[in-house]
Amino acid sequence: MSVTIYHNPDCETSRNTLAMIRASGEDPVVVPYLVTGWTRAQLYGLLTAMDVGPRAVLRDKGTPAAELGLLDPDVGDDTVLEAMLTHPILVNRPIVVTPKGIALCRPSEVVFDLLDHPPHGFTKEDGQVVRPTIP
Repeated sequence: MSVTIYHNPDCETSRNTLAMIRASGEDPVVVPYLVTGWTRAQLYGLLTAMDVGPRAVLRDKGTPAAELGLLDPDVGDDTVLEAMLTHPILVNRPIVVTPKGIALCRPSEVVFDLLDHPPHGFTKEDGQVVRPTIP
């Protein structure tokens, strides 16, 4: 299985998600998007595949979103997308891509649904134990 994670190593949720992927036996492609940034095609492609607009992945905590006026509901998607290209920190994380789908993995255990062999249980950094939902 091919797995890609758009990762911020300073984010606990992103670190937990990456650890869950690795615990499943996968060796993911890790994209440090704060370093590499985004291209319009790349970010637009991810949003389209997730069937969401940019506002659905807009992060306001610890970002310049409020200062840039992006929290105003009247601000259009193109403006939000442009801001994300200029300020990659505005994109919430982690976003995980697998053949099973693409998702913003918040909370981190959302990633279980994207993996062929999710771990039976996982202890997050905060000590919380999470398990995949059995259908």
